[in-house]
Amino acid sequence: MAYISFQPKDHFNTKIYTGNGANNHAITGVGFAPDFTWIKARANAYDHMLFDSLRGTASLRENLRTNSTDASDNDASNMKTLDSDGFTLNLGGYVNNSVTFASWNWKANGQGSANTSGSINTTYTSANTTSGMSIIKYGGNGSAGATIGHGLGVAPKCVIIKRTDTTSNWIFGNGATGFDKFFYLNASDAITDNAGTFNDTAPSSTLITLGSWNDVNNSSGTYIAYAFAEKQGFSKFGEYLGNGNANGTFVYTGFKPAFVMIKRRDAGDNWNIFDNKRVGYNWSNYRLFANSSAVEETAESAQRIDILSNGFKLRDNETDANGNNNPYVYIAFAEAPLVGSNGLPCTAR
Repeated sequence: MAYISFQPKDHFNTKIYTGNGANNHAITGVGFAPDFTWIKARANAYDHMLFDSLRGTASLRENLRTNSTDASDNDASNMKTLDSDGFTLNLGGYVNNSVTFASWNWKANGQGSANTSGSINTTYTSANTTSGMSIIKYGGNGSAGATIGHGLGVAPKCVIIKRTDTTSNWIFGNGATGFDKFFYLNASDAITDNAGTFNDTAPSSTLITLGSWNDVNNSSGTYIAYAFAEKQGFSKFGEYLGNGNANGTFVYTGFKPAFVMIKRRDAGDNWNIFDNKRVGYNWSNYRLFANSSAVEETAESAQRIDILSNGFKLRDNETDANGNNNPYVYIAFAEAPLVGSNGLPCTAR
Protein backbone atom coordinates (compact mmCIF):
# COMPACT_ATOMS: atom_id res chain seq x y z
CA MET A 1 0.00 0.00 0.00
CA ALA A 2 1.47 3.33 -1.08
CA TYR A 3 2.04 5.99 1.55
CA ILE A 4 3.87 9.29 1.47
CA SER A 5 4.21 11.96 4.15
CA PHE A 6 3.74 14.91 1.75
CA GLN A 7 0.96 16.15 -0.50
CA PRO A 8 1.65 15.36 -4.18
CA LYS A 9 -0.05 18.63 -5.23
CA ASP A 10 2.74 20.53 -3.44
CA HIS A 11 5.31 19.08 -5.86
CA PHE A 12 3.45 18.46 -9.12
CA ASN A 13 0.32 20.08 -10.51
CA THR A 14 -1.42 20.51 -13.85
CA LYS A 15 -2.77 24.02 -14.36
CA ILE A 16 -5.20 24.80 -17.19
CA TYR A 17 -5.38 28.45 -18.24
CA THR A 18 -6.54 30.76 -21.02
CA GLY A 19 -4.10 33.22 -22.58
CA ASN A 20 -4.94 36.89 -23.09
CA GLY A 21 -2.37 37.98 -25.69
CA ALA A 22 -0.96 40.70 -23.43
CA ASN A 23 2.27 41.24 -21.50
CA ASN A 24 2.51 40.49 -17.78
CA HIS A 25 -0.24 37.87 -17.75
CA ALA A 26 0.04 36.19 -14.34
CA ILE A 27 -1.10 32.56 -14.06
CA THR A 28 -1.75 31.59 -10.44
CA GLY A 29 -3.13 28.56 -8.66
CA VAL A 30 -0.27 26.15 -9.29
CA GLY A 31 0.04 25.79 -5.52
CA PHE A 32 3.82 26.20 -5.28
CA ALA A 33 6.73 27.97 -6.96
CA PRO A 34 7.40 25.85 -10.07
CA ASP A 35 10.99 25.19 -11.14
CA PHE A 36 10.03 23.26 -14.29
CA THR A 37 6.97 24.28 -16.33
CA TRP A 38 5.89 22.57 -19.56
CA ILE A 39 3.18 24.35 -21.60
CA LYS A 40 1.13 23.18 -24.62
CA ALA A 41 -1.81 24.80 -26.40
CA ARG A 42 -4.74 22.41 -26.43
CA ALA A 43 -6.75 23.17 -29.56
CA ASN A 44 -3.98 24.89 -31.55
CA ALA A 45 -0.95 23.32 -33.25
CA TYR A 46 1.63 25.30 -31.28
CA ASP A 47 4.99 23.94 -30.18
CA HIS A 48 5.49 22.59 -26.68
CA MET A 49 7.29 25.18 -24.53
CA LEU A 50 9.46 24.11 -21.58
CA PHE A 51 10.93 26.49 -18.98
CA ASP A 52 12.94 26.00 -15.81
CA SER A 53 14.54 27.99 -13.02
CA LEU A 54 18.12 27.37 -14.23
CA ARG A 55 17.92 28.66 -17.81
CA GLY A 56 17.66 32.35 -18.51
CA THR A 57 17.41 35.07 -15.88
CA ALA A 58 15.01 35.82 -13.07
CA SER A 59 13.12 38.19 -15.39
CA LEU A 60 13.31 36.20 -18.65
CA ARG A 61 13.11 32.40 -18.85
CA GLU A 62 14.45 30.53 -21.88
CA ASN A 63 12.32 27.95 -23.67
CA LEU A 64 12.92 24.52 -25.16
CA ARG A 65 10.52 22.49 -27.31
CA THR A 66 10.10 18.72 -27.00
CA ASN A 67 8.77 18.51 -30.56
CA SER A 68 11.90 20.23 -31.90
CA THR A 69 15.68 19.84 -31.83
CA ASP A 70 16.12 23.63 -31.52
CA ALA A 71 18.53 25.19 -29.05
CA SER A 72 17.32 27.03 -25.96
CA ASP A 73 15.63 30.30 -26.94
CA ASN A 74 15.39 33.47 -24.83
CA ASP A 75 12.49 34.97 -26.78
CA ALA A 76 11.12 37.77 -24.57
CA SER A 77 7.58 37.20 -25.86
CA ASN A 78 7.12 33.96 -23.92
CA MET A 79 7.89 33.26 -20.24
CA LYS A 80 8.75 36.29 -18.13
CA THR A 81 9.04 34.87 -14.59
CA LEU A 82 8.45 31.77 -12.51
CA ASP A 83 6.51 32.95 -9.46
CA SER A 84 5.55 31.85 -5.94
CA ASP A 85 2.21 30.37 -7.09
CA GLY A 86 2.64 30.04 -10.84
CA PHE A 87 4.24 32.07 -13.63
CA THR A 88 3.94 35.32 -15.59
CA LEU A 89 3.77 35.35 -19.39
CA ASN A 90 4.38 37.94 -22.06
CA LEU A 91 2.44 38.18 -25.30
CA GLY A 92 3.93 35.19 -27.15
CA GLY A 93 1.33 33.17 -29.02
CA TYR A 94 2.81 29.78 -28.12
CA VAL A 95 2.08 30.36 -24.43
CA ASN A 96 -0.27 33.35 -24.22
CA ASN A 97 -2.50 33.66 -27.26
CA SER A 98 -6.23 33.90 -26.47
CA VAL A 99 -6.71 30.13 -26.41
CA THR A 100 -6.59 27.43 -23.72
CA PHE A 101 -3.34 25.83 -22.57
CA ALA A 102 -2.25 22.95 -20.37
CA SER A 103 0.72 23.52 -18.12
CA TRP A 104 2.48 20.77 -16.19
CA ASN A 105 4.49 22.04 -13.23
CA TRP A 106 7.15 20.45 -11.01
CA LYS A 107 8.88 21.80 -7.92
CA ALA A 108 12.67 21.36 -7.58
CA ASN A 109 14.72 23.64 -5.29
CA GLY A 110 14.89 27.06 -6.90
CA GLN A 111 18.12 28.03 -8.62
CA GLY A 112 20.04 25.52 -6.53
CA SER A 113 23.83 25.53 -6.38
CA ALA A 114 26.89 24.02 -8.03
CA ASN A 115 27.49 20.30 -7.52
CA THR A 116 31.07 19.00 -7.51
CA SER A 117 30.33 15.30 -6.93
CA GLY A 118 31.03 14.22 -10.51
CA SER A 119 33.93 14.55 -12.92
CA ILE A 120 31.98 17.49 -14.41
CA ASN A 121 31.16 20.26 -11.96
CA THR A 122 27.56 21.29 -12.65
CA THR A 123 26.80 24.98 -13.05
CA TYR A 124 23.66 24.52 -10.95
CA THR A 125 21.85 21.54 -9.49
CA SER A 126 18.34 22.15 -8.16
CA ALA A 127 17.28 19.04 -6.23
CA ASN A 128 14.02 18.31 -4.43
CA THR A 129 14.88 15.27 -2.32
CA THR A 130 11.32 15.02 -0.97
CA SER A 131 9.67 14.34 -4.34
CA GLY A 132 12.77 13.03 -6.12
CA MET A 133 13.09 15.68 -8.83
CA SER A 134 16.33 17.38 -9.89
CA ILE A 135 17.30 19.88 -12.59
CA ILE A 136 20.98 19.89 -13.61
CA LYS A 137 22.72 22.50 -15.75
CA TYR A 138 26.20 21.52 -16.96
CA GLY A 139 28.85 21.88 -19.64
CA GLY A 140 30.15 18.79 -21.40
CA ASN A 141 33.75 17.53 -21.51
CA GLY A 142 33.47 15.04 -24.40
CA SER A 143 34.71 12.06 -22.36
CA ALA A 144 32.81 8.77 -22.26
CA GLY A 145 32.18 7.87 -18.62
CA ALA A 146 32.03 11.47 -17.40
CA THR A 147 29.67 11.99 -14.46
CA ILE A 148 27.43 14.75 -13.11
CA GLY A 149 25.95 15.03 -9.62
CA HIS A 150 22.15 15.07 -9.31
CA GLY A 151 21.75 15.78 -5.58
CA LEU A 152 18.83 13.43 -4.93
CA GLY A 153 20.50 10.96 -2.57
CA VAL A 154 18.82 8.04 -4.37
CA ALA A 155 19.29 6.78 -7.92
CA PRO A 156 17.07 8.40 -10.58
CA LYS A 157 14.83 6.06 -12.58
CA CYS A 158 14.24 8.58 -15.38
CA VAL A 159 16.71 11.07 -16.93
CA ILE A 160 15.92 13.52 -19.76
CA ILE A 161 18.78 15.52 -21.33
CA LYS A 162 18.77 18.33 -23.91
CA ARG A 163 21.72 20.24 -25.33
CA THR A 164 20.88 23.94 -25.08
CA ASP A 165 23.49 25.81 -27.17
CA THR A 166 22.69 24.23 -30.55
CA THR A 167 20.31 21.83 -32.24
CA SER A 168 20.23 18.33 -30.79
CA ASN A 169 17.90 15.50 -29.92
CA TRP A 170 16.15 15.09 -26.60
CA ILE A 171 17.58 12.01 -24.84
CA PHE A 172 15.22 10.02 -22.59
CA GLY A 173 16.50 7.23 -20.33
CA ASN A 174 14.25 5.01 -18.22
CA GLY A 175 15.37 2.50 -15.62
CA ALA A 176 12.62 0.10 -16.68
CA THR A 177 14.44 -0.50 -19.98
CA GLY A 178 17.98 -0.01 -18.64
CA PHE A 179 20.39 2.84 -19.27
CA ASP A 180 22.16 0.93 -22.02
CA LYS A 181 19.18 2.07 -24.11
CA PHE A 182 17.35 5.34 -24.69
CA PHE A 183 14.58 7.07 -26.61
CA TYR A 184 14.41 10.36 -28.50
CA LEU A 185 11.69 12.39 -26.78
CA ASN A 186 11.38 14.64 -29.85
CA ALA A 187 10.70 11.73 -32.23
CA SER A 188 8.51 8.64 -32.53
CA ASP A 189 11.50 6.29 -33.00
CA ALA A 190 11.68 2.93 -31.27
CA ILE A 191 14.14 2.47 -28.42
CA THR A 192 17.84 2.66 -29.37
CA ASP A 193 20.64 0.55 -27.90
CA ASN A 194 23.87 2.57 -27.78
CA ALA A 195 26.42 3.55 -25.11
CA GLY A 196 26.78 7.07 -26.53
CA THR A 197 24.20 8.54 -24.18
CA PHE A 198 24.58 6.98 -20.70
CA ASN A 199 27.72 4.89 -21.27
CA ASP A 200 25.69 1.72 -20.54
CA THR A 201 25.64 2.77 -16.87
CA ALA A 202 22.62 3.26 -14.62
CA PRO A 203 22.63 6.34 -12.37
CA SER A 204 23.85 5.91 -8.80
CA SER A 205 22.57 7.59 -5.64
CA THR A 206 24.84 10.56 -6.42
CA LEU A 207 25.84 10.51 -10.10
CA ILE A 208 24.54 10.28 -13.66
CA THR A 209 27.05 8.77 -16.10
CA LEU A 210 27.33 10.19 -19.61
CA GLY A 211 28.60 8.86 -22.90
CA SER A 212 30.47 11.00 -25.43
CA TRP A 213 27.66 11.81 -27.86
CA ASN A 214 27.07 15.43 -28.81
CA ASP A 215 23.49 15.15 -27.54
CA VAL A 216 24.71 14.69 -23.96
CA ASN A 217 28.42 15.53 -23.63
CA ASN A 218 30.15 17.60 -26.30
CA SER A 219 33.25 19.36 -24.95
CA SER A 220 31.89 22.76 -25.96
CA GLY A 221 28.21 22.01 -25.32
CA THR A 222 25.87 23.26 -22.61
CA TYR A 223 23.08 21.03 -21.32
CA ILE A 224 20.03 20.78 -19.11
CA ALA A 225 18.98 17.50 -17.49
CA TYR A 226 15.80 16.59 -15.66
CA ALA A 227 16.22 13.62 -13.30
CA PHE A 228 13.47 11.80 -11.43
CA ALA A 229 13.82 9.25 -8.66
CA GLU A 230 10.88 6.97 -7.95
CA LYS A 231 8.95 7.86 -4.79
CA GLN A 232 6.36 5.38 -3.57
CA GLY A 233 2.95 6.99 -3.71
CA PHE A 234 4.13 9.92 -5.87
CA SER A 235 6.00 8.78 -9.00
CA LYS A 236 6.45 5.63 -11.03
CA PHE A 237 8.60 4.83 -14.09
CA GLY A 238 7.81 1.44 -15.51
CA GLU A 239 6.71 -0.67 -18.46
CA TYR A 240 3.77 -2.85 -19.48
CA LEU A 241 2.46 -5.02 -22.33
CA GLY A 242 -0.59 -3.92 -24.30
CA ASN A 243 -3.42 -6.32 -25.06
CA GLY A 244 -4.99 -4.70 -28.15
CA ASN A 245 -8.38 -4.57 -26.48
CA ALA A 246 -10.77 -1.80 -25.39
CA ASN A 247 -10.79 -3.60 -22.04
CA GLY A 248 -7.11 -2.79 -21.94
CA THR A 249 -4.13 -3.47 -19.75
CA PHE A 250 -4.29 -2.17 -16.18
CA VAL A 251 -1.07 -0.57 -14.90
CA TYR A 252 -0.64 -0.41 -11.12
CA THR A 253 1.16 2.68 -9.84
CA GLY A 254 0.10 2.70 -6.19
CA PHE A 255 -1.49 6.14 -6.56
CA LYS A 256 -4.13 8.07 -8.47
CA PRO A 257 -2.23 9.57 -11.41
CA ALA A 258 -2.20 13.29 -12.17
CA PHE A 259 0.08 12.89 -15.22
CA VAL A 260 0.86 9.89 -17.43
CA MET A 261 3.18 9.77 -20.45
CA ILE A 262 3.41 6.58 -22.53
CA LYS A 263 5.75 5.48 -25.35
CA ARG A 264 5.87 2.23 -27.30
CA ARG A 265 9.31 0.60 -27.06
CA ASP A 266 9.65 -1.43 -30.23
CA ALA A 267 8.17 0.78 -32.97
CA GLY A 268 7.72 4.34 -34.17
CA ASP A 269 4.67 5.57 -32.25
CA ASN A 270 3.94 8.84 -30.47
CA TRP A 271 4.61 9.95 -26.90
CA ASN A 272 1.12 10.11 -25.36
CA ILE A 273 0.42 12.61 -22.56
CA PHE A 274 -2.65 12.36 -20.30
CA ASP A 275 -3.46 14.33 -17.15
CA ASN A 276 -6.19 14.71 -14.54
CA LYS A 277 -7.31 18.24 -15.42
CA ARG A 278 -8.17 18.30 -19.12
CA VAL A 279 -11.80 17.70 -19.99
CA GLY A 280 -13.11 14.18 -19.70
CA TYR A 281 -13.85 11.71 -16.95
CA ASN A 282 -13.23 8.01 -17.41
CA TRP A 283 -12.97 6.94 -20.08
CA SER A 284 -12.86 10.27 -21.93
CA ASN A 285 -9.35 11.45 -21.00
CA TYR A 286 -7.84 13.49 -23.84
CA ARG A 287 -4.24 13.25 -25.00
CA LEU A 288 -1.44 15.39 -26.38
CA PHE A 289 1.83 14.24 -27.96
CA ALA A 290 5.24 15.27 -26.58
CA ASN A 291 6.92 14.78 -29.98
CA SER A 292 4.34 16.73 -31.98
CA SER A 293 2.73 20.17 -32.05
CA ALA A 294 -0.60 18.50 -32.93
CA VAL A 295 -3.75 19.64 -31.18
CA GLU A 296 -5.31 17.79 -28.28
CA GLU A 297 -6.96 14.59 -29.47
CA THR A 298 -10.57 14.38 -28.31
CA ALA A 299 -12.27 11.99 -30.76
CA GLU A 300 -14.00 8.98 -29.25
CA SER A 301 -12.00 6.75 -31.59
CA ALA A 302 -8.72 8.00 -30.06
CA GLN A 303 -6.62 6.20 -27.48
CA ARG A 304 -8.07 6.75 -24.00
CA ILE A 305 -7.21 5.74 -20.46
CA ASP A 306 -9.12 5.43 -17.22
CA ILE A 307 -7.46 7.24 -14.33
CA LEU A 308 -8.03 5.05 -11.28
CA SER A 309 -7.31 5.29 -7.56
CA ASN A 310 -4.30 2.97 -7.88
CA GLY A 311 -3.14 3.31 -11.49
CA PHE A 312 -4.46 3.62 -15.02
CA LYS A 313 -6.20 1.35 -17.51
CA LEU A 314 -5.98 1.48 -21.31
CA ARG A 315 -9.32 1.82 -23.10
CA ASP A 316 -8.54 1.43 -26.81
CA ASN A 317 -6.47 -0.78 -29.08
CA GLU A 318 -4.35 1.88 -30.82
CA THR A 319 -0.72 0.83 -31.13
CA ASP A 320 0.46 4.14 -29.62
CA ALA A 321 -0.36 2.80 -26.17
CA ASN A 322 -2.16 -0.56 -26.28
CA GLY A 323 -1.22 -2.73 -29.25
CA ASN A 324 -1.57 -6.46 -28.73
CA ASN A 325 1.52 -7.80 -26.94
CA ASN A 326 3.41 -4.57 -27.69
CA PRO A 327 5.81 -3.29 -24.97
CA TYR A 328 5.50 0.25 -23.57
CA VAL A 329 7.27 2.48 -21.07
CA TYR A 330 5.53 5.10 -18.98
CA ILE A 331 6.15 7.81 -16.42
CA ALA A 332 3.46 8.83 -13.94
CA PHE A 333 3.08 11.40 -11.19
CA ALA A 334 0.40 11.35 -8.48
CA GLU A 335 -2.65 13.37 -7.69
CA ALA A 336 -3.06 11.37 -4.50
CA PRO A 337 -1.47 8.23 -2.99
CA LEU A 338 -3.62 5.13 -2.67
CA VAL A 339 -3.86 5.95 1.03
CA GLY A 340 -2.74 9.38 2.17
CA SER A 341 -1.34 10.70 5.43
CA ASN A 342 -4.91 11.28 6.64
CA GLY A 343 -5.58 7.53 6.33
CA LEU A 344 -8.32 8.01 3.73
CA PRO A 345 -8.30 6.13 0.43
CA CYS A 346 -8.48 8.08 -2.81
CA THR A 347 -11.03 7.37 -5.51
CA ALA A 348 -11.02 7.11 -9.30
CA ARG A 349 -12.16 9.99 -11.50
